[in-house]
Amino acid sequence: MKLTYDKRYNIAYIQIKEKEKEVETVHVSDQLNVDLAPDGTIYGIELLNANEQLQDSQGDTLQVIDEATGKQVEVSLGLA
Repeated sequence: MKLTYDKRYNIAYIQIKEKEKEVETVHVSDQLNVDLAPDGTIYGIELLNANEQLQDSQGDTLQVIDEATGKQVEVSLGLA
């Protein structure tokens, strides 16, 4: 899985899987698109107006948490 951010356009993309087949982009809302394969597999999630969607009250960090072990990693997204 990979998270990319394009500061020029303020768009983030969460890539779940490499696009191996034709996907359809489903417009969920003005700020969210999802790339789906015909079988329903999610390949990616596009966040428009990303800096507002990804920032929390603590700033522009992403926390990755392993619920089974409780281990967590915090990454600065550099959205400002």
